[in-house]
Amino acid sequence: MKTINVPARLAVNTLAAFTLLAGCSTARPPEKIALDLPSAYRETPAALDGAWKRARPADDADRGTWWTVFGDSDLAALIEQATVSNASLAVALARVKEARAIAGVVDADRRLQVGAGVGPTRQRDSTESSTQWRAQFTFAYEVDLFGRLSDNSRAARLDAQGQEAAYRSVLLALQADVAQQYFSIRSLDSELDVLHKTIKLRQEALRLVQHRYSVGDTSELDVAQAATELSTAQAEAERVKRFRSQRDHALAVLLGKAPAQFTLASAPLGPVLVTVPAGLPSDLLERRPDIAQAQRQLAAASARVGAAKAAFFPSLSLTGNAGYESNELRNLFQWSSRSWLLGPLVGTALTLPLLDGGRNKANLARSDANYEALVANYRQQVLVGFQDVEDNLSALRTLDEQLRHESDAVGSANLATRLAESRYRNGSTSYFEVIDAQRSSLAAQRAQSRSTGERAVTAVGLIRALGGGWGT
Repeated sequence: MKTINVPARLAVNTLAAFTLLAGCSTARPPEKIALDLPSAYRETPAALDGAWKRARPADDADRGTWWTVFGDSDLAALIEQATVSNASLAVALARVKEARAIAGVVDADRRLQVGAGVGPTRQRDSTESSTQWRAQFTFAYEVDLFGRLSDNSRAARLDAQGQEAAYRSVLLALQADVAQQYFSIRSLDSELDVLHKTIKLRQEALRLVQHRYSVGDTSELDVAQAATELSTAQAEAERVKRFRSQRDHALAVLLGKAPAQFTLASAPLGPVLVTVPAGLPSDLLERRPDIAQAQRQLAAASARVGAAKAAFFPSLSLTGNAGYESNELRNLFQWSSRSWLLGPLVGTALTLPLLDGGRNKANLARSDANYEALVANYRQQVLVGFQDVEDNLSALRTLDEQLRHESDAVGSANLATRLAESRYRNGSTSYFEVIDAQRSSLAAQRAQSRSTGERAVTAVGLIRALGGGWGT
């Protein structure tokens, strides 16, 4: 009967153990979570359909120059400038580079490690001292038996992708912030334009009242009332200028400049008629960078759970070195001085954790808890995304109605003002009626200017909430 020697039996047993361990489960939790998505937004998208053609890009697709739909060259120039010079965007880009470098460091653990060295070793025994010279290459490679290294590498790559999504989120937020600050400033310019026109009219009215007072057609009370209304309008203009300056300073910082280095020339805001198609709720998961970042963080946490489970299983490392070794430096590189060494167990080192004080168990519990937290964070981020879209859709719908009513109010108030001024000139009414009509007209015009600016800001907000613009 044929017998098997001890080394052969050991090799067979070792192979069997590897086969058994390879079949052990280190299953990870899912990287994607099923969500109960609505089939449509609460606000009717059909009421907001525009000329844009909706695409279906992934979160890393180029959003394009979405701001060009507003047809404003000044806005386009400001956004391009902010993209180049903004400090927060530069920080986000540096974080992406750092995350990619970290992924490279982690991935290096899966590769063959080769080193080289040369130097002497001095030693002494009971009889004599000697110097040993060595010039050697060292080799090390860890076999990824249970996926620990690949899981760690995948987690690091997903972290880098998460940072890229964060960068795109910062970029989109920067572009939207510039656009919203710009439209807010233009809205204040429109208010100032209304106030300056009002001031001119009230200066003329004051001169008229003073003339009538000088000829005895009216009382000094009318003069005092006209002067009060003029001063009130002038004070209100200064207040709006203060708000504009603050917005101007904020825009300068977004452009990467000190407030003293930038000012936006005044120009009233015209009607902004851009409409934004909302698309389907499922598209939101593909487009919003913040949701994409949350999903990648979740996937990275899943990979780290797998790596934490793999830590309970054996690890296999292959090590060795080869080179030259000699007692004399002059003989170091002779062929007879060559040497090599492999690690234990025929060049392998199989290690299995037996007692670790609960470290691996605690690491797995921490990974599981982090995964659960990121699942909740992902769900919350999706809900916040839906809320942002619904808020802006509702705001656009109601603002369009509000602007229609305010336009009617401006027309009626202007007519009432003209009639009151005509009646006052003819002596048919007191100056109080003129003042009341002028106040109503000014309030209606300013409200219309604010709503026009708010409508433009909300349109930008919807684009931001949907994750960016669309290609045509």
